[in-house]
Amino acid sequence: MTEERKSADGKQNPDYEVEAGEVVEEELVGGAPVRRKGIYLLPNALTTASLFSGFYAIVSAANGVFDNAAIAIFVSMILDGLDGRVARMTNTQSKFGEEYDSLADMVAFGVAPGLVAFFWSLNAFDKVGWAITFIYVAGAALRLARFNTQIGSVDKKFFVGLPSPAAAACVAGLVWCFHLFEPSTWLTLLTMFVVGGAGVLMVSNILYRSFKDLDLRGRVPFAAILLVVLVFVVIALDPATVLFTGFLIYALSGPVRALFRGKPRKAPGAAD
Repeated sequence: MTEERKSADGKQNPDYEVEAGEVVEEELVGGAPVRRKGIYLLPNALTTASLFSGFYAIVSAANGVFDNAAIAIFVSMILDGLDGRVARMTNTQSKFGEEYDSLADMVAFGVAPGLVAFFWSLNAFDKVGWAITFIYVAGAALRLARFNTQIGSVDKKFFVGLPSPAAAACVAGLVWCFHLFEPSTWLTLLTMFVVGGAGVLMVSNILYRSFKDLDLRGRVPFAAILLVVLVFVVIALDPATVLFTGFLIYALSGPVRALFRGKPRKAPGAAD
C-alpha cells in the first residue's frame, strides 16, 4: 500500500496524483490525515469468492440444478464469515472492504436465495410467487442497510432482526432438503411461509443472539472436543436436513423469545 499525505496548509500535494479509477481512502494516523491508495487483496478475494458462489447459485437454479444452488449459498456463508475474520486478524480492514462485503452479501444472501426459491417452486404461482420473492429480497436489502448504520450503536450480543445469512440458510436448506420431492401444494405453501417469513423477520425488531460473546480462546474440558466431533458427524449424516432444521430453529427462536419476554411476570405471592 502507498500513502499520500496532505501538506500543512491542507492542499493536495501535487507529487501524489491519484490515477483515475483508483481506490483512495483517508484516515487519521497520529492525528494527521493519511491517504491510502489501493485495496487489500486477501479479504477482498474472499469476498469475491462469496459473491461468485451467490452468482453460481442463481445460474444453477436457472438451469434446474437446485441442490448445487443451495450448497453454493452455504459456501457463500462460510466465505462471508472468513473475510471479516481474516481482515481483523491481519489488520486489513477498510471502508472499501466493508462496502464490497455488503454488496456481495446482497447478492449471496438476498437475490440468490430468493431466485433459487422462485425458480424451484414459487414461479408456479405467477404474481403471488414473485411478490413473495420480492418481499424476501427487499427484506434482505433493508436488513443490510440497517445493519450498516447500526454498527457500534447496538449490543454486540444481539442482532436486531434475523441476520441475512441465517435467512438465506433457511431458504437454501429448504430447497436442498426437498429438491427431489414432486411439486405439491403443501410444499409450495411451506416455501411461501419460509421465504416470506424470513423476509419479514429480517426487517423486524426482534432480537437474535449473535454468539459474539462466546469465548473460543479459553480452555475447555477435554470432553468438549467430543461434542464438536459429534456435531460434525450428525451434519455429515444428512447435511441438508440438519442445516435446515438448525437454522429454522434459530429463525423461530427470536419470535419465541420475544413472546415470552413480553409476558408480565407474576408478583411473588400473587393469587392465581
